[in-house]
Amino acid sequence: MRPLRTLFALLLCSAAWSLLAVRAAQMNIRVDTTLVVVPVSVTDAQNRFVLGLEKSDFQLLEDGSAQNVKQFADENAPISVGLLVDISGSMGSKVDLSREAVKQFLKTLDAQDEAALIQFGDTAAVAADFTRDATLIEDKLAHVEPQGLTALLDAVSLGLDEMKKAKNTRKALIIISDGGDNHSRYTTDQIKELVRKADVQVYSMGVYERFPAFALSAAELTGPRLLKQLSEQTGGRAFSASDADELPAIAERIGIELRNQYVLAYSPSNRKKDGTYRHLEVKVKEPPGLPPLKARWRAGYYAPVE
Repeated sequence: MRPLRTLFALLLCSAAWSLLAVRAAQMNIRVDTTLVVVPVSVTDAQNRFVLGLEKSDFQLLEDGSAQNVKQFADENAPISVGLLVDISGSMGSKVDLSREAVKQFLKTLDAQDEAALIQFGDTAAVAADFTRDATLIEDKLAHVEPQGLTALLDAVSLGLDEMKKAKNTRKALIIISDGGDNHSRYTTDQIKELVRKADVQVYSMGVYERFPAFALSAAELTGPRLLKQLSEQTGGRAFSASDADELPAIAERIGIELRNQYVLAYSPSNRKKDGTYRHLEVKVKEPPGLPPLKARWRAGYYAPVE
């Protein structure tokens, strides 16, 4: 049995993935030359990241049809991250823990990574453009005073727009919030559609009271479900914390997960330029002697249009 390593450490940068990213970026819009890139996280029964798998251990399907994986990488690559931080009035003292969570996450970034900061209360605004200097983002959050309502959906829309300015091919949004939306121009359905069209993974850190003092509003009740749907649609994950003190550890966990992903790339066998949504499925073959493994990937993508 060939060896398999399972670990929680951050991966080293990979020249192989960088080459893949450049090739993908240089492709034109024609379907027959486009590479669809699919990041995949694999964990074992104890939720530990599983490394050491090979290309032959994966099967990738588009709308049920097996695809030929042309490029495969299991190492780290530069990433661009948009941090969406809730500074509405309901956050209160939890803003301090949000600052610490952001700080812990930024520690997981490598030299070629970049991050941007979007803050949202009554409105959403870019507080810091993409930068490789973590202190710039920390300084922007240092003196924030929580106030106003929660324009979460508007923040996601703004975050997706901001990701278009990212320098790296791998992209992720990380949302830190304590509840649902109650002050956005965008609707839930509109944001779900925007997320489906974007090649961006979404992770969320939700802070929810275990025993709230007052009855929760409709927005607060639907908030956790919305964050979960947005995250799972993109191959990311939604984390819940009943204690704000858990936020820094969750932020570090997300940073580690982004470093422990396989990347599969293929040219679709369906060459139609019809703009339809294509559903993706990834199957992982467990090496002999290992228990069943769990994989997460983005649910699909939109085909190009003529």
